[in-house]
Amino acid sequence: MTDGITIEATDRRIIEATQGGLPFVPAPYAEIAAGLGLAEAEVMARLEAMLARGVIRRIGAAPNHYALGLGANGMTVWDLPDETAERLGAAVGALAFVTHCYLRPRALPDWPYNLFAMVHGHDRPEVEAKAAEIAALLGPACRARDILYSTRILKKTGLRLKRQGET
Repeated sequence: MTDGITIEATDRRIIEATQGGLPFVPAPYAEIAAGLGLAEAEVMARLEAMLARGVIRRIGAAPNHYALGLGANGMTVWDLPDETAERLGAAVGALAFVTHCYLRPRALPDWPYNLFAMVHGHDRPEVEAKAAEIAALLGPACRARDILYSTRILKKTGLRLKRQGET
């Protein structure tokens, strides 16, 4: 039981089998199903049901942008009026080149930014051009902005369940 959500034994096995990532094969769910002794349709149906119940939030890719040739990775940060931040943040997040976008509290007086939007490019001028597009979208609501460039890859992982019996 986690936060009032019960995880059935079969669902837990599916989570354990997928939490490190899906196999990079043409039919990943079939491969997972074969390893668990289940039908592919059952694995897919159980994952959909867990998404609907909130047991898992999403199934998504976490690519290595450097391996894809995107050597400039910048977290653009924006200072927007609080009353417009949610609406404008949704518009920024809908841009095809923004991989994730979220609101965070400011840390005044040192950190005025409340909107964060990740942008990837082949080089810094490409990231800066994309940031300029965001700035144009935000218009006069943008009071300040910056780009924080990645200098290394950090390990990307999601929630990890302990296997039954582990402490």
